[in-house]
Amino acid sequence: MTLRAATAADAARLSQIAQAAYARYVERVGREPRPMLDDYAAVVRSHDVTVAERDGSVAGFVVLRVTGEGFLIDNVAVDPSHQGTGAGRALLEHAEDAARDAGFDSIYLYTHVLMTDNQALYARIGYVEYDRRQDGDARLVYMRKPLG
Repeated sequence: MTLRAATAADAARLSQIAQAAYARYVERVGREPRPMLDDYAAVVRSHDVTVAERDGSVAGFVVLRVTGEGFLIDNVAVDPSHQGTGAGRALLEHAEDAARDAGFDSIYLYTHVLMTDNQALYARIGYVEYDRRQDGDARLVYMRKPLG
């Protein structure tokens, strides 16, 4: 597994990964989650995007940015065919390292309230819920992890 900065040439693959990774949530949340709708060419141009490659293929990616609230994992997605291979863990560890390197003592993310499996995964690796917010018709759970 290797990590590298995403390039414009990766945009189509990032969109494919987002479609595959989030497809299982469409019925549960009643619409396509935002990551399925993102313009990944624009995301790569405007955000810090890192991809995980396995055997020469992009297996997953993480989108990072700094907001007024702190260091945000805006999106992390792994192609279902690569889930369980360590790609997600490598991307999340990279995000934590990037937050530390940028001088932050915590990192945060959010997920849809109905994506309970994601919430459980994040809780297992040290994220704690600190807020719930409405964003349009989506109810979001915000979680933060202190970085030691």
